[in-house]
Parts: sequence; structure tokens; C-alpha cells
Amino acid sequence: MGGWQPLPEELPAEVRHFVEQLRLLKDDTGLSLVALGARTAYSKSSWQRYLNGVQPPPRQAVVALCRVAGLAGADAERHAVRWELAVEAWPRPATVPDPDRPPGAAEPEGYEDDPTLPWWDRPEQDPAPRPHHRLLLYAVLLLLALLLVTLVGAVALG
Repeated sequence: MGGWQPLPEELPAEVRHFVEQLRLLKDDTGLSLVALGARTAYSKSSWQRYLNGVQPPPRQAVVALCRVAGLAGADAERHAVRWELAVEAWPRPATVPDPDRPPGAAEPEGYEDDPTLPWWDRPEQDPAPRPHHRLLLYAVLLLLALLLVTLVGAVALG
């Protein structure tokens, strides 16, 4: 991990291990942070924060990095488990009291898994159902066309 800046000393062991594994995985891709950002839908600056231990990556960012690195199955699952352990141990940012929060209301969580999925990770959605009346309209038009052709044929022969 020659080109990486040292991780903050106060990071818990789980977080440190996770970030070091992400760095190795990123290095194995041979991609720059810009190229990694282009291939994963997470920006260069986001990857800098994730890989320097400043902020935990969303789970989908880890999944995307595994895909870019060619990991699947058990290898990718190990990174998902490391992510879960790291996020649980990740130091929470200091919260500033919110004057609009009612007394006794719970403090908001410091980090969330990013619900935004890149387009290639979105589940297939059923296309909007087409109205059945359109099919009926086509059948009626076809029937009228057949009747017209039959009528023209009968007149031409008669």
C-alpha cells in the first residue's frame, strides 16, 4: 500500500482492516480513483473519503468495487461481512444539537447505507401494464380491413 496516506490512529481495528482490504482491492484493479469512479458511479472524492478512512462507504460502493475487481461469490461476500463489521465499529461524527428537534427525540444516526443504486444494480421492474382496450381496437380494425377486402373482392368478381 505504498501510495496511501496513513490511516487515522483512532480508527478501530475492524475499520482499519476493512479499509486496508478495500485499498488492496482497489490497487488490484489497476484503476485510478477517477477511473474507479467512472466504473462504479461513486465519485473520485467519495472513493478518497472511503479509502482514507474518513467516511464509511455505502454497501453498494463495496459491491461495485468487488464487481470491478472481478470478485464474486464467497470472495465478494467476505468484503460484505467486513463492511458490516466496520460500519458497526466506525466512529460516529460528533452531532450538533438541533434546536428544532423536540425534547427527548432520538439523535439521528451518523451514517446510513446509501439507498442510491447505480442503474446496473437496480432490480428489474415490471413494465407498465398496457391497457387491454388497445388490443381490442387492433382486433376490430383488422376485422374491418378483412371485411373491406372481402367486399371489394366480391364487387370486383360480380
